[in-house]
Amino acid sequence: MALSYVLVFVMAAASIEGARMRRLHPSGETDLVVGLPGQPSTNFKHYAGYVGASEHRSLFYWFFEAMEAPATKPLVLWLNGGPGCSSVAGGAISEIGPFLVTDEGSGLRFNPYAWNKVANLLFLDSPVGVGFSHSNSSSDAKNLNDQITAEDAHAFLLNWFLKYPDLKSQEFYIVGESYAGHYAPQLAEVIDERNKGAKDSYINLKGLMIGNPLIDVEEELRIATIDFAWKNGYISDNLYQAATTACTPVPSSNCPELVYAVEDSFSDIMFGIYSPTCSKSNTIKNEIGSGLAMEATGYDPCSTDNAEVYLSREDVQKALHANLTYLPYPYSFCSMNVHNAYNQTVPTVLPLLRKLIDAGYRMWIYSGDTDGRVTIPVMRRSINKMNLTEKAWDKWGGWKKWYYEAQVAGWMVEYMEGLTFITVRGAGHMVPAFSPGRGLALISNFLKGEPMPFNETQSKDTTH
Repeated sequence: MALSYVLVFVMAAASIEGARMRRLHPSGETDLVVGLPGQPSTNFKHYAGYVGASEHRSLFYWFFEAMEAPATKPLVLWLNGGPGCSSVAGGAISEIGPFLVTDEGSGLRFNPYAWNKVANLLFLDSPVGVGFSHSNSSSDAKNLNDQITAEDAHAFLLNWFLKYPDLKSQEFYIVGESYAGHYAPQLAEVIDERNKGAKDSYINLKGLMIGNPLIDVEEELRIATIDFAWKNGYISDNLYQAATTACTPVPSSNCPELVYAVEDSFSDIMFGIYSPTCSKSNTIKNEIGSGLAMEATGYDPCSTDNAEVYLSREDVQKALHANLTYLPYPYSFCSMNVHNAYNQTVPTVLPLLRKLIDAGYRMWIYSGDTDGRVTIPVMRRSINKMNLTEKAWDKWGGWKKWYYEAQVAGWMVEYMEGLTFITVRGAGHMVPAFSPGRGLALISNFLKGEPMPFNETQSKDTTH
């Protein structure tokens, strides 16, 4: 009798789950990814394809359900920066997605630190011209700026939720890195403004998290780069003095030339100053580059190169429902055409960040401390301009260590107004690629609204 009851219960549960899967994403089933070359078997679904942002512009996405209980997990939109770099080649298969590309784009392997352990993940190639996203109007490729990018991303989301209405009521977060320091808050502002009085078009935005982000004026970034290069011994005293004189207090005509000379001195290691670079002879696949305890996936300096090769394959594009119009240019991780055409219309997003903080959105900024592109000193100076109040930890203020797997993982400070700033020890510009375990810990705690652990006993990783 007991056995019969158990069998009935199991069959009923299976029926309920089967019905859930059949009705989940009813309009998005045509974008279901099957037969992706080299893909390991999964217990979750993923979808890819195009969604219109305007009459002419179509944006490409790749969406992964959470590994467990996707109906109860938040939705995270991930944005890579550039401007001009693909969130699919970057975030999806080089950083935080469930699959990572194997050597020379030959296949895929599981990412043990995939973020869809804690959330549903949506990757968007934006603006048009990035990755597989495209426009049938040639003028669009020459008219790219922050406002258009934010408006297109918002239009994309509204249309995407028509495909996936079951996710519309779930908590929504925007996360990204580098120039996503502009993309994320600008999109958040559009959502916040359009949500006022909205019903059918309401998006349940709860917060944003940005990593090593460009948030302040380019001039300050240049000054920080000059200081960083000199302090680390990458440039001579003569170049340091010439560049400092030319770029402060007001940049002169030869400032750009001198900054280029400074950046060129360490350009091959700028995004991770202690990490290996990609080469055919590179065999270092587990190197973090800082002498810290190794993480299982480590840092692969060839990951985006491998991703570019993989996504250029015709069989991969077919499985992803990508490149349906046969783009007249080769696939690339970062488009220099987009980068060069992009008009950075907003020099600083600090007032916008303050507006979003004051509106009650959860906001975290994290920063890898071996990044030479957007350094921690420039992040701290930029954040200090917002005149926020630290939550005091001791008589010196709010700075304190946080831990991961019983190791010091970085430092953090919380502000009374709602912002949290976190450094990640030993990580470069793309924190989840350099330090995947700590990256997963960051997103997990961010989504839960919990600070990072402040002592060794609290720091055991329970996400894998």
